[in-house]
This record gives sequence, structure tokens and C-alpha cells, in this order.
Amino acid sequence: MRRLKIPVDEYTTPSPLTVDSRATVPRIRDIMREYGVRHVPVVDDRKAVGIISDRDLRILDHCEGTDAITAQDVMVKDPYTVESGTSLEDVVLQMSKHKIGSAVVSANGEIVGIFTSTDALNALVEILRGQMP
Repeated sequence: MRRLKIPVDEYTTPSPLTVDSRATVPRIRDIMREYGVRHVPVVDDRKAVGIISDRDLRILDHCEGTDAITAQDVMVKDPYTVESGTSLEDVVLQMSKHKIGSAVVSANGEIVGIFTSTDALNALVEILRGQMP
């Protein structure tokens, strides 16, 4: 079987929206809704310290008093982060193995993009279509 050497960057959403750890849940929801995204990296001092998914916020849907809850309170700490240029295969394998919904892509310590399970499915479709007659 032929192995494709595709960097994760080929399917990464560049320059993702980010929030800092003090952002409130309503602000994060507004950002996700306005830009149509489901994952937002949480950064402090330009370093990814967490990630929040729409699923994380849905847990709070039936709770009252969530206006004061911050990103730091709901984020998944230490997000799966890969260096730009990492192979798509390696990233997807780790995401699948550990049931991770996204990977923060960085270059020289700076966030350059986010790779999600939806990006992985888009890559699969393109690869399959490219291999079919």
C-alpha cells in the first residue's frame, strides 16, 4: 500500500479564532456562532493553554448563572498540539486513537491553525476522490 506524505497543513484551517482564558462563556458562544466554528483555542501569552468545543459549552445550556464562567473554567487544558509540517497520517491516527476532536497546529510556538475532525473528513474525501478512476 502506498503511503501519502501529506502535511497536516494542507487541510488545516489557518489563523483560527482564539480567546484568552478570561473570556466569558457568552462571549465564546457569540464568537462560535458569528464565525460558524465549533472549536476555539484558548491562549495566554500567545501560547495554547486549552481548547473549547461547542460540546463543552452545551453542557452549560441548562445551567443558570453561566455568564460569569470563563474559558479557564470550561476549557480542556493542554490541547493536542502539533508542529506545522507533521504528517496528516500521524495527526489523524493520534486523534482517532485518543478520541480527540481537534489539533492546534503551531510553528515556532505560534498558533498557525487548527485541524478538526471535519478537516480530517474533508481530507479523506479528497484523497479518495483522487485515487478513484
